[in-house]
Amino acid sequence: AKTGVTIDSVLLAAAKRGVRVRLLLDDNNTPGLDDTLRLLDNHPNIEVRLFNPFSFRILRALGYLTDFARLNRRMHNKSYTADGVVTLVGGRNIGDAYFGAGEQPLFSDLDVMAIGPVVQDVADDFERYWHSRSVSTLQNVLEVAEPASTQKIELPESWYNDDITRRYLHKLETSQFMTHLDQRSLPLIWAKTRLLSDDPAKGEGKAPRHSLLPQRLFDVMGSPTERIDIISAYFVPTRAGVAQLLRLVRKGVKIAILTNSLAANDVAVVHAGYARWRKKLLRYGVELYELKPTRDRVSAVHDRGLTGNSGSSLHAKTFSIDGRKVFIGSLNFDPRSTLLNTEMGFVIESEVLAELIHKRFMQSQRDMAWQLRLDRWGRINWIDRLSGSEQVLKKEPATGFWKRVLVRLASVLPIEWLL
Repeated sequence: AKTGVTIDSVLLAAAKRGVRVRLLLDDNNTPGLDDTLRLLDNHPNIEVRLFNPFSFRILRALGYLTDFARLNRRMHNKSYTADGVVTLVGGRNIGDAYFGAGEQPLFSDLDVMAIGPVVQDVADDFERYWHSRSVSTLQNVLEVAEPASTQKIELPESWYNDDITRRYLHKLETSQFMTHLDQRSLPLIWAKTRLLSDDPAKGEGKAPRHSLLPQRLFDVMGSPTERIDIISAYFVPTRAGVAQLLRLVRKGVKIAILTNSLAANDVAVVHAGYARWRKKLLRYGVELYELKPTRDRVSAVHDRGLTGNSGSSLHAKTFSIDGRKVFIGSLNFDPRSTLLNTEMGFVIESEVLAELIHKRFMQSQRDMAWQLRLDRWGRINWIDRLSGSEQVLKKEPATGFWKRVLVRLASVLPIEWLL
């Protein structure tokens, strides 16, 4: 990925300036990167470690056969902290699709840049993971060559020589964000912010239930009394989650949920864990919106809102309560995030930010999503209002017959805990 090489180049350049660089990666998404990781780790100022590493580096599927219980657990946390001064936290992976750097559809995501005391909290949390039992040094996983001189440690220079990369870098350099950054005029929202993060022992399946992020998150967010806006790429509420949502509805809380449609979802099987609960949620008055998978591209790197440009797949994870508190992080509303993966995020007490999220939510559901509604026979209809009038669709929009069959079959299998 061009963005991965770009970030590696920036890290390597920083190391050559004398900056200490530590890179902690979940090993699930590193196939084919062993040589690059060796190259980085060979620099005296860079150290790379892996979370839940695979023993089989080439035929990784063999690892799942012999060590599934461990390898099925991922470090899903995302943070980037510099000099203990500024940190970025959110749900974005490192890849072209997450930055709009290629021609493929964008995985639209949401991040927070923070300064102040919470930066030290993120740094301390990184230390906790860095030294956890689930993390291994690269030397313990790979055969790492003797450290070379810094002059010999170089990434390929060809990464920025193709047209797509040059266009992307130009758009990035001329973006509104970079203009604010260069002028030191980034508009910051000052608010009480708290970091919540799973115990790294969750990577071994040994974290106490009371320490799991979702439980602590709801304790911190408090009980809503007016409304909840939920944006989640993967929404698998489970029986217990549906019961909790319906209890809130009975108390008069308005709940609106935006997630991927089947056509926009990059993991069709996960959609099955959501689809089975749609009718019940709709019957009780929960508003459901599903992101459309339209294909035209937007030719600039600008603020695309919560759902990106058309051609997007939703990857953001956020929700707001009563226009007072907002959570932004890596946590999806699914059993995998709750029970298997380690997650992190910020709880931000800010009416300004909550209102901004709500406005973006309303814009997204109007312009980029189908609203779901039950007809008189209790069947789901998908409502498209983009053209100014209602268009009613009777089946999963923009999907083929066999994809719908796959989801229907998956919805009756006992695999919800894996989703």
